Amino acid sequence: MEDTIFSKIIRKEIPAEIVYEDVHTLAFLDISPNAPGHTLVIPKEPCRNIFDMKEASFAPFMRTIQKVAQALKAVGAEGVNVITNNEPAAGQVIFHAHAHVIPRRSGDGLVYGYPEKEKAPPEELKQMAEKLRSVLA
Repeated sequence: MEDTIFSKIIRKEIPAEIVYEDVHTLAFLDISPNAPGHTLVIPKEPCRNIFDMKEASFAPFMRTIQKVAQALKAVGAEGVNVITNNEPAAGQVIFHAHAHVIPRRSGDGLVYGYPEKEKAPPEELKQMAEKLRSVLA
């Protein structure tokens, strides 16, 4: 796996405003925040993204995301967006797994979510469900 800015933050080779750390994860403030308190959570295990993250790292990663979200709510967030971009097609630019925990307030002007769109035809949903069930079985 390539050495990334996140690897360097884990090794404390470059500074970061670390807000939480345990044996498995690290959480620090994003230097280009979408909102004050925008926090990045990373596993310490080297992994490109969610596709190759080991199961043993996934649970601690999610627990830290929850802790950060709860802390952001305790300091004034009304809600949070939790976003992971996995692979370039999804917007990933730093190839070390990470989640953005972005605090939200009503009327903050940030645009996240899904635009209104048409409902999928039932047959299309059925076909996709069958494909996924066959892989997940």
